[in-house]
Amino acid sequence: QVQLVESGGGLVQAGGSLRLSCAASGRTFSSYGMGWFRQAPGKEREFVAAISWSGGSTHYVDSVKGRFTISRDNAKNTVYLQMNSLKPEDTAVYYCAAARSGVVTLGPYDYWGQGTQVTVSS
Repeated sequence: QVQLVESGGGLVQAGGSLRLSCAASGRTFSSYGMGWFRQAPGKEREFVAAISWSGGSTHYVDSVKGRFTISRDNAKNTVYLQMNSLKPEDTAVYYCAAARSGVVTLGPYDYWGQGTQVTVSS
């Protein structure tokens, strides 16, 4: 069992930056592939970024490439999402997720956090 807790969300102006963190419980964190997803009001949840168990492979949705960076620190059981040049359309609840497969994947994911709100004002 893995429990995931996101933090770092908030209100930021367009063009600003935020760094989201996802702290994981459990001794097997380093074997999981990790992902970030987001869900805006009235929209379906969408994939944002993923990272492999080692951190050696990453993948991003086109809309965030060059602006967002996913990374992980296995010693701290934490995955990060650095978000720069934020746009109002990035406003959403952001969720982290863990995949037993360990690879970069769009899914399926086995464990989910509760989410953290990111609001970007224009």
